[in-house]
Amino acid sequence: MTVTSRLAAIALATLLIGGTAFAQTPAPAVKTDTAATIADKKATKERSAESLECSRQADAKGLKGKERKKFRRECKKAAKAGGAADAAPAAPAADKK
Repeated sequence: MTVTSRLAAIALATLLIGGTAFAQTPAPAVKTDTAATIADKKATKERSAESLECSRQADAKGLKGKERKKFRRECKKAAKAGGAADAAPAAPAADKK
């Protein structure tokens, strides 16, 4: 055997053996049940009458963001304490910065 044929044989053997090193492995299984579980929890969670009424009141006042969250929290607290779904807290004083 000549030097070139030996080098060709070595190169061919390297490609065949090295090919298994670069073989593609299957992708890990994705847990779809986690995403489905989160979606089910959000879908099945029903809102109380107090929560819905407080949301309507916040919409009527045009509240958004932190102001809306604060208003709804106080409204629901007042509704539970008062026992009436339409009990709303007093409008917050000029807390705006």
